[in-house]
Amino acid sequence: MMRPSESTNLYFNQAADQLKMPEWMRKLLITPKREVTVQVAFERDNGNVETVLGYRVQHDNSRGPMKGGLRYHPSVDLDEVRALASLMTWKTAVVELPYGGAKGGIAIDPKTLSTKEIERMTRSFVDEIHEIVGPDTDIPAPDMGTNFQVMSWFRNQWEKYHGFNPAVITGKPVEEYGAKGREEATGRGVGILAVKFLKRINVRPDQCRTAIQGFGNVGSHASKFLFESAFPVVAVSDISGTFYNPKGLNIPEMFSYSLKNGNRLEGYTGAEKLPGEALLELDVDLLIPAALGDVVTKENAGKVRAKSIIEAANGPVDPEADAILASKRITILPDILANAGGVTVSYFEWVQNRQHYRWTLDRVRQELDRTLSDAFENVWQHSATNDVSLRTAAFMLAIARVQRATELAGGAV
Repeated sequence: MMRPSESTNLYFNQAADQLKMPEWMRKLLITPKREVTVQVAFERDNGNVETVLGYRVQHDNSRGPMKGGLRYHPSVDLDEVRALASLMTWKTAVVELPYGGAKGGIAIDPKTLSTKEIERMTRSFVDEIHEIVGPDTDIPAPDMGTNFQVMSWFRNQWEKYHGFNPAVITGKPVEEYGAKGREEATGRGVGILAVKFLKRINVRPDQCRTAIQGFGNVGSHASKFLFESAFPVVAVSDISGTFYNPKGLNIPEMFSYSLKNGNRLEGYTGAEKLPGEALLELDVDLLIPAALGDVVTKENAGKVRAKSIIEAANGPVDPEADAILASKRITILPDILANAGGVTVSYFEWVQNRQHYRWTLDRVRQELDRTLSDAFENVWQHSATNDVSLRTAAFMLAIARVQRATELAGGAV
């Protein structure tokens, strides 16, 4: 299996080939502007000091301040963060947000830490990177293993050095200058794009049997939106397994159950229980991987029976699997567009913080729909015009915008 950065660069080069981009420009756009690895030392509740590694990769700022999440997960390493920072550059460009790309993380399982330990670790991390982040340079946000509470601690610690400025970070609690609709944004964006996609392929929502892998923040909100849009969501999964009903699941009931059960579906009895991996191989019209990356590989791609895939997670389909699925004529809406709802509403939050003015939830949702709809139409038309996949079309649009900004700034001289 390829390393994450190799996969991202492969997709980049496929698009760059279409753009006939010279090698020197490819190297300039692929290479991150800065990669930082820091020691994060914090006190455990038992008095011992734990030392872990933290990362922040700042990939590109030609189109604006760098933007990207902060994840706490055992798999975090420099290569993964490097790949995700690059994807953020292309993601913000494809939806035309005035941002570049960055990503950060700490290699630890937050489930092994108490709340106070996570707070102390977060504050220690901020102590190490506060000089390289800020509202005009690099704006972090929640990601896997982090949430609005972590963002609140991050902002509080950063402001001890730099003074009041809530625009330093997004995904904050609504009570502390956060945006209404931020928590639902990525999942809602997936739903918005699914509706647009079906219109393009002339399929009615009520005829689109859908399976969603993952019932966390993204998967649950995507499920809810699709259910309300008349999609028969026949399967969802989380760490406890796959829950399946060929006639359609009761998503509001499952959403409520998960909230009351520590954000887990374990023990839910309103559907047939299947192994977790079974979801990827179900006979459905639409498959939405909304959990981890690299879940569809060359080993299982041949067993995928869905007609279309929307990548709600980052990199859920590896390049070898992507080629297999293309040979089976399975259409894929790529992650750099499909899960851009989160960063889009993060942008709205940043704008509100800079203006010291709060938007209504209706305005947030309307602007999200408009932004993603415009991006989808551009990618769809670019795919048709150039006879390339939606993934290559999205990368072509994004890369061309970053290249143009780099040239205008004189960075290519």
